[in-house]
Amino acid sequence: MSYRNFLSEIEKGLPAPAYLLYTADPFFSREAVEAIKKLVPETERDFNLHIFDLFANVDESASIQKIVETANTVSFFGGRRFTVLIVNLQKLVKKDVERLEFYTANPSPQSVFVILHIGSWKGAKREKFQGVKLLSLDMRDSEIPFWIKQRAGYHGLVISDEAVEYLLGVVGPDLGLLSAEIEKISFIGKKKIAVDDIADIITGERLYSVFDLTDALRKKDADRVFAVYKTLKETTEGFSLIGALNWQYAKLLRTGISPGENEYFLKIFECLNRVDADMKSSGRSYPVEYLLLTLLRLQG
Repeated sequence: MSYRNFLSEIEKGLPAPAYLLYTADPFFSREAVEAIKKLVPETERDFNLHIFDLFANVDESASIQKIVETANTVSFFGGRRFTVLIVNLQKLVKKDVERLEFYTANPSPQSVFVILHIGSWKGAKREKFQGVKLLSLDMRDSEIPFWIKQRAGYHGLVISDEAVEYLLGVVGPDLGLLSAEIEKISFIGKKKIAVDDIADIITGERLYSVFDLTDALRKKDADRVFAVYKTLKETTEGFSLIGALNWQYAKLLRTGISPGENEYFLKIFECLNRVDADMKSSGRSYPVEYLLLTLLRLQG
């Protein structure tokens, strides 16, 4: 299951009494909390929404016992109480994990009890918390356009498919950056958003975009490649740039290529994957520059 399944549960008002949500990216944990908050009217949140953040220290005010007691308390406003627990389960001592498991085996029907875990949830962990509805918050690349439309919808916007593709092409698949750009778009005063409405906003004062970088790479124009990159690196993190290039080449691949280009594109994605690994492991100096030189030398 993925983030889209979580959004489906949100649309239904989180009907199950207990959920365990897991993700490799803290961004989705924060997104999930915000989505859950929206289920509770602002006037009720002080009494009917309880968020316990256990990442730092478990103190008396956020102990497992206190959390379970809160979940078992009848809602002040009637209906259901929302209790959100943000926790890295690996940091909890065994007895506290067992207390949570004991509660989720027979959760209160008057509460929505949500455990958020940052990290994978497989192997031996699958045997824990059998009474909860298990949902992954991670997102496949193919789901990002849907997420952009859903995110825009939170701001009362309807964004065209072409505008979504443009946004991804320029910004890349970094969800934090995409979220910030959508926030900016929400201030232009239009409800229906097309490419022409956002081109200047997204690129801002940049002279170039990733579109320009990909075009220069395909034309083997080394001078232009490094002129574009010199500008882009001032406003774009390396990981975001790699993600945007990956998205651009994937889009070209989807539009159709000749059989002779298959090997060329395979080499491109191998290069992108290699530099991504280098950046994560600090295994190479100037990894993006090395990538650009490699792509320029590829024959295709």
